[in-house]
Amino acid sequence: TSVAWTPVAETVPTTNTSTTPKSAGTIPASSIPRWVSLRQRPIELCTTEERPGWLTLNASAGSLDDLDGTFVGRRQQHPSCRVRVLVDAAHGRGGLVVRLDDRHHYEIEVGAGRVQLLARIGPLKSVVATKPGFADPVVLVLDVTAHPVTEARSGPDVLSFGMEDPEGTVIPLGSLDGRYLSTEVAGGFTGRVIGMYAAEGTVHFDWFDYEPQP
Repeated sequence: TSVAWTPVAETVPTTNTSTTPKSAGTIPASSIPRWVSLRQRPIELCTTEERPGWLTLNASAGSLDDLDGTFVGRRQQHPSCRVRVLVDAAHGRGGLVVRLDDRHHYEIEVGAGRVQLLARIGPLKSVVATKPGFADPVVLVLDVTAHPVTEARSGPDVLSFGMEDPEGTVIPLGSLDGRYLSTEVAGGFTGRVIGMYAAEGTVHFDWFDYEPQP
């Protein structure tokens, strides 16, 4: 599912079936992803008017550990999938996150000329990897790969994060075990959501692409 933002005040995007994220086309409203946010989505924090053709998120908290962070996402609907998003964080810090709750999430974050892979698992927080020298905008990539659970200590999937170079080649940043973002380990009942967020300043998103994988 490829999404490009409509230049209107609402934050529900239009959707098309092309693999080219910005191409024209429409499909029935029933196929449009159901976008969710954390508790609220005020227009001053989430808008398509500030930069026409882009979704703009203005940070309301310092990180996704906070209960009122600025986030727009959709549910993970397939065991394996690839998610790509074009981010311009020249005036802020934010990126792409896989979230179970405010204490369990992995995110790939861009800001201040660098890309970082961050992990929050219960009380533990870690900067898993850092890649400096990236100019905005940048395409961030998430690959969720399901695999059979062969033993009690193995997770249901692996989450691999990276970014694309100007030629479209994915540069890996790191891979994390999906078990820590599962209801079996972390609790809860809502399941994972994958989406965009702003942790500092203003972050713009040109498109969001979600593709199921075999």
